[in-house]
Amino acid sequence: MKNLGNKISIVEKILQTLPGERRYLVHFLHLVQQATGYIPEEILPAAARHFSVSPSEIFGVVTFYSAFSLKPHCQHEIVVCQGTACHVRGSGAIMEEFSRWLGVKPGEENLEKNVLLKPVNCLGCCAIGPVVVVDGQLQAKVDLKEVKRIAEKLTGESEKRE
Repeated sequence: MKNLGNKISIVEKILQTLPGERRYLVHFLHLVQQATGYIPEEILPAAARHFSVSPSEIFGVVTFYSAFSLKPHCQHEIVVCQGTACHVRGSGAIMEEFSRWLGVKPGEENLEKNVLLKPVNCLGCCAIGPVVVVDGQLQAKVDLKEVKRIAEKLTGESEKRE
């Protein structure tokens, strides 16, 4: 795995900043995900020793929560809220439009365009929906014109897909 040594070094530094109490495990995982882009499986034994839990317990936490990933993601991630409030305001059509523009089905990656299109059940921003998170930046009251602008910006393409 490319740059694994560097990622392990980053993880070791993060572990040094946290107490070895189990209650810090999820915070640790968030810090690792933020620093490396994912949770490398190779770090599980060191984290398990530090927090006095089994590697399988950490694996269970990582695979249970959708915020964590065991593999690197594409450079760009588009998250479209599909909660009730966003849905009634058109998030389904927004998801379809992103899918059409990016050539990727919801929940899948387009490696050529380096983008992941991800539906989520709720982002908890119901009053400002439909909500889309693009590369970690929340965008409120997104409409179909915004989808085109976002897709063009991420892919560098400006021709409409039919």
